[in-house]
Amino acid sequence: MDIVLVILQACIVIGAIVLGVRTGGIGLGLWGVVGTVILVFVFQLPPGAIPIDAFFIIIAVITASSAMQAAGGIDYLVSIASKIIQRNPKRLTYVAPIVAFVFTVLSGTSNIFFALIPVIYETAYRNGQRPERALAASTVTSGLGITASPVSAAMAAYLVLMDGTGYGLPQILLITVPAALVACIATSLVQQRVGKDLLDDPVFMKRVADGTVEVPAALKARYEAKVGGGTTVGGTTTATATKTGGSDAAADVPPARIEHPVPPGGATAAWIFVTGTLLIVLLGLFPGLRPAFPDDTGELVPLGMSTIIEMIMFTVALVIILVRKVKPSLVVEQPLLRAGFVAAVALFGIAWMADTFISANEETIIEPLGAMIEANPLLLAVALFIVCGLTTSQSATTNTMIPIALAAGLAPGVITAMWPSLIGVWLFPANGSQIAAVETDLTGSTKLTQVPVWHSFTIPMLVSWVAVVGSGLLIQLVVPA
Repeated sequence: MDIVLVILQACIVIGAIVLGVRTGGIGLGLWGVVGTVILVFVFQLPPGAIPIDAFFIIIAVITASSAMQAAGGIDYLVSIASKIIQRNPKRLTYVAPIVAFVFTVLSGTSNIFFALIPVIYETAYRNGQRPERALAASTVTSGLGITASPVSAAMAAYLVLMDGTGYGLPQILLITVPAALVACIATSLVQQRVGKDLLDDPVFMKRVADGTVEVPAALKARYEAKVGGGTTVGGTTTATATKTGGSDAAADVPPARIEHPVPPGGATAAWIFVTGTLLIVLLGLFPGLRPAFPDDTGELVPLGMSTIIEMIMFTVALVIILVRKVKPSLVVEQPLLRAGFVAAVALFGIAWMADTFISANEETIIEPLGAMIEANPLLLAVALFIVCGLTTSQSATTNTMIPIALAAGLAPGVITAMWPSLIGVWLFPANGSQIAAVETDLTGSTKLTQVPVWHSFTIPMLVSWVAVVGSGLLIQLVVPA
């Protein structure tokens, strides 16, 4: 009878997640709360722990991020990233993924990557490169930045769960940052060899023939040599298909740079935010710098990192507002605040429901699952990957799966090494970054297919997953607890 009840409860949890994903946005969190209501009132399960700390860390971080965005700080960061990318066109597939990763780490959100998509595409296209290589790799590696950022929503959830394990922010970053960098390099090496060059790509050649896209100046001479002067291609003559608005000499003219205007004071706002982020890392690395207070036994304990992050990020928001004279009403209108609020509510609902279900069924389901994961630790990486792909929420997946790993008795270093399996968020083409990259790429090289799990992001996602987990498991061996 107990097994039947547990199965029914599991169906409620899974059903709430599925309906939340279908509803989208804030619906994921709301369905999570409804699932909790059913578990409590129908199955009489005691309510789980409310994820208050994780919720308010997200609120604090997105408030600071939104203040920075309102003051032009995001524009400043994008302008820097844009310059770095455009200065290295020949190494674009190697430079762009690392830039996307680093700027996600600094900002705590992969939303910053949206502004880089047209820059990466234009740089690749103008230099005659296959845009899919850099676009797909960068989209994926921007997701790696979530588990390496001290101010991301997923990190907020993870820090709360790891409290008391001896693994704090310093140990986590010592594993996730270098492992992610290894994954970025591995992904770039593989991605550089993915797909045909543009002039050998039938999709691109058909779009040229249809007049959908023009041949870039960098490829014009090779294109004309390939098809021959005046030859008809797909019903369109070479003269029409190669219309680029210039002579053959245009190939020798460097493409104009894409400029990102930065509002006055944008740099100041960005540096205030980055300073706050670095201060959080510093206080995490050196607990002695934090105020200490006696616990129940009278022993002095440094202030927890959850409280530190909330204090610093809310202070950063106020400093930006005061220094840059930003209207508070403008802060709440920023897209980052809306996206962050959705993430906070999603985490709140899903985490509450998951904890209610897990804490009430430790003997029946958690212990057997824990035994399986303990015997085969790599199952945790697979579970994190698949669940994140299904929920498209790194923070919700963290709150659902990490407690199971902790209950199984896995070492915190091993759990941390596998945590970046949240890269599975790209499993299905259900994310804005993926769709934006496909729509931006007019050459047609970045694409989706009729098979939901096979698209331009599949190969870089799998390479990143294997590389980040493999390197993380090696690195955690030398990270002190």
